[in-house]
Amino acid sequence: MQGIESILYGIGIAGVAAQAAAGVLDAGRKPFDMFGIVVVALAASLGGGSLRDVLLDRTVFWIADQSYLIAAMIAGLATFVLVRRVRLPARLFLLPDAIGLALFTVSGTQAALAMGAPWLVASLMGVITGVFGGIVRDVLCNEVPLVFSGELYATASWAGALLLLGLAAQGVGPGWAALAGGSATLLLRLCAIRFRWRLPMFRARV
Repeated sequence: MQGIESILYGIGIAGVAAQAAAGVLDAGRKPFDMFGIVVVALAASLGGGSLRDVLLDRTVFWIADQSYLIAAMIAGLATFVLVRRVRLPARLFLLPDAIGLALFTVSGTQAALAMGAPWLVASLMGVITGVFGGIVRDVLCNEVPLVFSGELYATASWAGALLLLGLAAQGVGPGWAALAGGSATLLLRLCAIRFRWRLPMFRARV
């Protein structure tokens, strides 16, 4: 049990770092100063988990353990320094964003399970953890959130969360279930970006 807790803790730290980096790369396309960049990075990396914890009525994760906050700040500042020295593709933020989505989907689903949430609620907590930080990031950057208009995003997260829960229900170890769920989320998201997989768009008839 101690081993899986360590794994999930590492997943959470890695997810925070990945989403902080994605936030900086996205915000770097706007005329923000360093303070603005850091705010976007923190919102992107901590927003989803914060909303999850409020909904689950538990202490917000980065308040309970400031290591998450430190990881977000270090990753954000390091990425800020990097992008000032190296010219990077405009859409590069999609890669760490996809990694963060996968990691947060796993950690959010597992956190809800640990609180005794039923499977459907746990899967939606995984989605909320994965996508809400990106929504806040895009709003702060004055962009239409990717989850509302881009390639498969929340769908990829939900598929990974459901796979994790299905494997866990079949008796698969939590570590392997988390690996499968996270890998499925990441693979589906990357394929959606590569092949432009989208959900049907709403267009009102006139």
